[in-house]
Amino acid sequence: MALELNSSPLEVAPQLLGATVRANGVSIRITEVEAYLGAADPASHAFKGETARNGTMFGAPGAIYVYFTYGMHYCMNIVCWPAGRAGGCLVRAGEVIEGEELARERRPAVVRSRDLARGPANLTRCLAINREWDGAALCVDGVRLKDGEEFVVVNTHEPEPLIQTGPRVGVSGIGGDGQLYPWRFWIPGDPTVSAYKRGGGSRTKHGQATKVTARDQRLNPQ
Repeated sequence: MALELNSSPLEVAPQLLGATVRANGVSIRITEVEAYLGAADPASHAFKGETARNGTMFGAPGAIYVYFTYGMHYCMNIVCWPAGRAGGCLVRAGEVIEGEELARERRPAVVRSRDLARGPANLTRCLAINREWDGAALCVDGVRLKDGEEFVVVNTHEPEPLIQTGPRVGVSGIGGDGQLYPWRFWIPGDPTVSAYKRGGGSRTKHGQATKVTARDQRLNPQ
């Protein structure tokens, strides 16, 4: 299945479920992502325009946007939409399927394999991705999408037959409204999917969710 990154993050996000992402000797099967739509999305880093921090989001698709948060964590996004129209998909969680020994060296306190890449900061630790990787190239299904010495490999597959959508994790304000912005996508029942946490609230299993088939996705940006 070809991954068309010129599309809306809402179209790209469900296609990433079940795909694999590889960097620095570790491969992870993606089980959870979130879509962010730039100027149309109050929860997006690009909502108020381009800055030194979010500049990669405004570039051409085919790169990753890596940001530093809470003074300790890195998170990785796959840039979508044409250059100048910021958008991306946060890779939230996944299952380590290759290089588990390396992943455990990078996360030595983890006991259960399911928790190695459960959550966006844990996922980037497993892949050894930090802010220096911001703007690095993607190689999707064997095709380099832009120039760059370092790159992240994404291999896609047939669409997941069933996915779930719901509110994004830890987002407060209007962007956290799961009715207006049900822009988190995950594989139902997968143990690596992260626990849902409302912005400023407590954790629940996955938050309010709606089942949808990949074939029936009809999501459009507001």
